[in-house]
Order: sequence, then C-alpha cells, then structure tokens
Amino acid sequence: MSDDQVLIAQADGVLTITLNRPEKKNALTVETYARIGGAIDAANDDPTVRVVLIQANGDMFTAGHDVSEFAQINAGGEAPERPSGEPLLLALANAKKPLVAAVQGRAVGIGLTMLLHCDLVYVAEEALLSCPFASLALVPEAASSLLLPARIGHVRAFELFALGKTIDGRTAAAWGVANEAVPAAQVQGRAREAARLLAAQPAAAVAITKALMRDPALLTERIGVEFTHFYAQLKSPEAKEAFAAFFEKRRPDFSKF
Repeated sequence: MSDDQVLIAQADGVLTITLNRPEKKNALTVETYARIGGAIDAANDDPTVRVVLIQANGDMFTAGHDVSEFAQINAGGEAPERPSGEPLLLALANAKKPLVAAVQGRAVGIGLTMLLHCDLVYVAEEALLSCPFASLALVPEAASSLLLPARIGHVRAFELFALGKTIDGRTAAAWGVANEAVPAAQVQGRAREAARLLAAQPAAAVAITKALMRDPALLTERIGVEFTHFYAQLKSPEAKEAFAAFFEKRRPDFSKF
C-alpha cells in the first residue's frame, strides 16, 4: 500500500488522519486498517498529540471494508493471521487521546461503528450512515453490538444491524450518534475547530474524563467475541451468496439456507 492512501499530519496538538482513497470510495483494506490503527496507538504515548481527528477526502467518508477481500476469503483464499480490522478496532477501543470525526457522504459498516468510539462527531446533514452486516451474512464488529444499543436503544440498533436501515446526518445527530449535523461544506472545518478547542483544554483532565467514561477491557473482550462469529460467517454459504449478489448487483436469495 502506498502511504498516500492514508494521510497523517500533525499541527497544534492535533493529529489528523485522512482517508485518501476516494476513487475506491475510501474502502478500507488490511493495510489501511493497520496504518490508521498504528497512528492512533502511537498518539497514546506522544505528548505532542492532544487530539486525533479522523476525516476523509472525496465525497464519501468510507464505504467500509473492501468487499473483494471478504469475497476472496470466502472463496478459500488465505485469511490474514489477525482479523483484518483488528489493528484499527483495538486501537479505537484503547485510545487514550480524544477522537474527533468529520463525516461526509456515506459511512458504511466500520464507517459507522468507528464513530461509536469517537468522543466528538460532526456529520454532513445529507450524510448516509449504515451498518448492513446481516445483509452481507455477517455480524456486528468494533464492539458495536454493545455500543450502538447503548447509544440509540435496542430496537433502533437492531434495525440498523439486521435490516440494513440507513440514517441521514440529521437523524444521526438526533439519535446521539453525532454531536451536530451541518452543511457538507462545513463538516471538516467544524470538526477541526472542535479538535482545536479540545486541544486547548487541560490534557490530563480531558484524558482522565475520557478514561472514566469508557471500559477498554470490556470493549476489547467484545471485539474478540464478535470476530469469532464474524469470521465463521465470513466463510459461510450465506456469505458466498451475499458477495455474489453484491458483485452481480442483484438482491441475494437466502431462502435456501
């Protein structure tokens, strides 16, 4: 992977991580998970970093995991030694510095579930957020099976997971997934301003506040449980049909399973 698929820059106490694969809808791969996760991990012990800002170039935050990699594993291809998203998901769960996100366009799968680990989230009013795991014969990840119901309630979370419901930015803000929904042209500026203000706060007090509000051990444990089910489903006949339908641009038929 060339480093320009994930841009990392630091200024005034803010570490900015920018997804930069707009021609592929900022879909995440094994390599990009590792690069983003590594940057978040490194920030934990870097006193010059006070806040981490996650954003994306192009008209989409991220289409989620690159489905072609899932399809290759389902077809018998070699699976990575570690679950593909593990470096990023564990980094999010164990992040010590506050995380701020700016979301425009679509945020699919991990694009939505990573926001549950962020401390401040700003979305475009017309952004579309979804985590259609069951539609791909998969299950929730990123400890979202704990975090999303806690944030928006069981019935809303189940509708997003199991029926693949899509919500817009205004709804995300109303439900508490995001702090604020703003016009798309203002999203990154609003998030950067919030990150700048957060970086000016007392670092120790902010870090302790974040730590008191989260249980990294519980989140890490749930990520492991989810991955066990996720990888079992990834190799299932249901997933094979889901991926085939995805690439053939048709509705999957799960009636025979």
